[in-house]
Amino acid sequence: MALADFGEGPVVMSAAEATAEIFVMAFKALKPRERKVVLEKIVTNAALAEDLADTLFLEKRRRQPRERFRDVLKELKIRV
Repeated sequence: MALADFGEGPVVMSAAEATAEIFVMAFKALKPRERKVVLEKIVTNAALAEDLADTLFLEKRRRQPRERFRDVLKELKIRV
C-alpha cells in the first residue's frame, strides 16, 4: 500500500494503483503527437493490444446485469 496526495487529500492505494496513477499523469503531460506515438506503440504490440482489448471488454461487461451461470449454460444449450 502507498499513501499519495494528488491535490484531493491523502489517498491509500496499492503499489500497482500508484504506478498506474503516475503513468497516467505522465501520459497526460505529453504533447498530442507524443501521446499518439505511445498509443501507436501499444496497439501495434500484440500482447499489449490484447491486454487493452481484454480490459475494454471487461469494463464494458462490468456494467451489464449479472446472469446466473446455469441460465447461461441453458442459453448456450450446454448440458451438465
